[in-house]
Amino acid sequence: MPFTETGFPGLIIYEPPVFGDHRGYFFESYNANTFLAAGLEYNFVQDNQARSTYGVLRGLHYQLEPHAQTKLIRVLEGSIMDAVVDLRTGSPTYGKSYAIELSAANKLQLLVPKGFAHGYAVISDTAEVMYKCDNFYHKSSEGGIIYNDPALNINWGIDLEKALVSEKDLLLPKLADVTHNFVF
Repeated sequence: MPFTETGFPGLIIYEPPVFGDHRGYFFESYNANTFLAAGLEYNFVQDNQARSTYGVLRGLHYQLEPHAQTKLIRVLEGSIMDAVVDLRTGSPTYGKSYAIELSAANKLQLLVPKGFAHGYAVISDTAEVMYKCDNFYHKSSEGGIIYNDPALNINWGIDLEKALVSEKDLLLPKLADVTHNFVF
């Protein structure tokens, strides 16, 4: 199976089969039937793409219910350290973080279910990130956690003193102070 459990309920690594030869490679980055066969049924409605330079740190973001989003994240160019925090009250991994390197080279994807805060840091010269969402962006439902909360102890793979973070993300609260409505 191309799916690997992470130890966080519903947070799954997807490793699509890659077919390569002297000409290059081919793979299906997403096939609904492959996901359905594994019991993963999503109706993705929005694709997002971002290009960033080394040291850019985006996150940790989420949208409140009923506008919460499941995301399938992959890297088209370069490498990122992708990180999530489980915010689902009652989850055995509530308040814990998970990080994984996603890259154009390893072609791994991370399926992030609703109820997680998500972010990433660019660890290559540049990176182009694409992710599918099963719900539309809804500005008034935005929430987030400050990326450097010591309670999360996330290894972003970069020097945080030199991280390039948006003004909006610098104002996000610590995990202990976030407001959310996620239930496991």
